Amino acid sequence: MRETRSPEPLLPLTSAVFHVLVALADSDKHGYAIMKEVTRLTDGAVGLSAGTLYGILRRLVSDGLVVETEERPARELDDERRRYYRLTTFGRSVAAAEAERLADMLALARSKHLLASTRSA
Repeated sequence: MRETRSPEPLLPLTSAVFHVLVALADSDKHGYAIMKEVTRLTDGAVGLSAGTLYGILRRLVSDGLVVETEERPARELDDERRRYYRLTTFGRSVAAAEAERLADMLALARSKHLLASTRSA
């Protein structure tokens, strides 16, 4: 079934929510792996506590942006207590819409010479 909802009503996303969606963009991950990925992607600038992360995940699941998946890695690579999460098609469209919104804001800031033009986005 094709998603017909528009991502715009969910925008803007909080920084933490956007980071979680970005962390899930390339593969399914369990909670601790999401926390590590956010920390890695932000060079340690953003760290999510377990309570914050699981609150975000509950909301993302409720809103249909993320699903808990039954697929698991090989038993020797897994811990049965872990829950794995996957970005939905709608979740990907929301993350992409937020990325576009942020890119537009960055372009505006550059047009007003608030950022060095040689610095990459």
